[in-house]
Amino acid sequence: MSGSVDRLVVVTGAAGRIGSVVLDRLSSRWQIRATDLKPAGGIEALDVTDFERCAATFRGADAVVHLAANPSPDAEWSALSGPNVDGAYAVAAAARECGVRRLVLASSVQAMTAYPETLQLRAEDAPRPANLYGATKAWAEALGSWVAASSPTSVVALRIGYFSGQPPAGDRATPRNLSAWLSHGDCARLIQAAVESEHDGFVVVNGISANRFRIAELGAAERQIGYEPVDDTWSQLEPNR
Repeated sequence: MSGSVDRLVVVTGAAGRIGSVVLDRLSSRWQIRATDLKPAGGIEALDVTDFERCAATFRGADAVVHLAANPSPDAEWSALSGPNVDGAYAVAAAARECGVRRLVLASSVQAMTAYPETLQLRAEDAPRPANLYGATKAWAEALGSWVAASSPTSVVALRIGYFSGQPPAGDRATPRNLSAWLSHGDCARLIQAAVESEHDGFVVVNGISANRFRIAELGAAERQIGYEPVDDTWSQLEPNR
């Protein structure tokens, strides 16, 4: 993998939690065009449900990293249908039409929550959501498959785990959340690998850190894009060992 300041990468949802980490850690590696529904310093306005505006924004880009969405697992359909369903389609269709080399889609382990908790998830497992948010992420993965199958644009869908600067604590420190932790550093490594890896077609990747006990496998799919996480929930929780 190689970085280049000449590589133009469009990031949607750049003002969000993950988008902020991407801008902080990868702006020196790529030329990033940061977009969000609400513009701010260095971030331009983009409503991802607007196909024409997406297409205009994506033209000339090497990659699009699509992070914009309603991130709440408890959200109702009325709050999800615009950004997570219509928006995901507009972004995928615009990236396809513009011929970007790589489309990176933020999926979620929430797309897999109907599987038994005793089962370690694999990237090859089909989505099985237990909430509407997870269902919208399964939709995003389906769109990624469509784009890769019907155009030269290759797609990486990231099933992102419990994203946080530190491992979950207090009431949030459930076995599921601990095993799904994705650190800020590993998140940047994950997105860097998803953008820069060289492969064709569609691949789904589990987006978690190198936790000792893992909700999801880090296997062939993750190796395919060169994702090498380094952080571990349990090492963070055992500072004196």
